Amino acid sequence: MTLVKRVNSNFDSVMNNLMGGDFFMNQYGMYSGHKTLPAVNIKENDDQYLIELAAAGLAKEDFNIELNNGKLTISAKGKESDDNSGYTQREFNYGGFSRTFAVPKQKVDDAGVVATYENGVLSIVLPKREEVKPRPVRKVEVA
Repeated sequence: MTLVKRVNSNFDSVMNNLMGGDFFMNQYGMYSGHKTLPAVNIKENDDQYLIELAAAGLAKEDFNIELNNGKLTISAKGKESDDNSGYTQREFNYGGFSRTFAVPKQKVDDAGVVATYENGVLSIVLPKREEVKPRPVRKVEVA
């Protein structure tokens, strides 16, 4: 069995620059040069919004989460390593990132926001304000 190392061609580099890095992967297996943004799931139910961010390889101390004036910013400091000795291919990246999300200020209870990090997934719960939660159907009797 022969290991083949992918060579980053000039075409990939030119296309990444033209297309903003969203269509072609570079030699590191990442988009947009040496940066990558973690994948995000956003879920809404009657009581809360849930943001799940896939960020394996980091510690909970690496994250910085700020909620400011209707913007939720999630960032992490990177763990860059220049040690390439012995690798025939290297795709793991623990570089830093920053993502910002618009939060509906009128709907979210800022004081109740909590975050947990488990098994490589950062979960942020944004509870809804009581006044925007759906109310149960109330039957009105005719007098």
